[in-house]
Amino acid sequence: MSVFSGSIISYPDSYGRIIEGKIQNQTGRTLNDSSALTETTFQRGLLHLAASDEDLGRVLAELGKPPMWGRAPGFPTLVHIILEQQVSLASARAAFDRLGAAVSPLTPEGFLELDDQRLKIIGFSRQKTHYCRELAKSITQGQLDLAALEGMDDREARSALIARKGIGPWTADIYLLMALLRPDVWPSGDLALASAVRVVKRLPELPSADTLEEIGQSWRPWRAVAARILWHYYLSQKRPS
Repeated sequence: MSVFSGSIISYPDSYGRIIEGKIQNQTGRTLNDSSALTETTFQRGLLHLAASDEDLGRVLAELGKPPMWGRAPGFPTLVHIILEQQVSLASARAAFDRLGAAVSPLTPEGFLELDDQRLKIIGFSRQKTHYCRELAKSITQGQLDLAALEGMDDREARSALIARKGIGPWTADIYLLMALLRPDVWPSGDLALASAVRVVKRLPELPSADTLEEIGQSWRPWRAVAARILWHYYLSQKRPS
């Protein structure tokens, strides 16, 4: 039986109280805008969303707890996310695996040693080759400190990433959500999320990024948890019956 079935709505305070835009748990500890999700806060977010949104509660009751999907912060993960721009996850994963075989460990310095032809064979387009070279250079030249992002709030970290060529809102949001495990990041440009929201919310058409942004407001301060619920739903619909 799913942990989300039964009397979950009877305990709406188990996830804590929202106070002045921050999350405060029952021990009094406040989670600020740079806090990373933990298993405890992830569970708290799931409880909150199940109790406050009937549609998400139904998905949780049917599918159970979603994975807390995460990736190691750093240069390799950001390269991987850039590879995922506008292509299938499988295609990006294959190229990333070939890159890892060519450069191990994958560092900005090691990446810069690969010429354009080698990167083309690995699976990089000309545009993504340029983006990842610029990213590697910005790190080696001290213009971008990925470790420092962990101490920034969401807006500061997002701005620092978007300042780099080739990193747009979607790439920055996925990095904050997956690598930094921020609880309230909402990648409104994600097509899988849009597809899941259309079905779960019974919308007549695929929501635009602006509409998805509006819909996500009701899931603050747990939008990244809502995203995982919806991705879980999306993947469940793609699996063969």
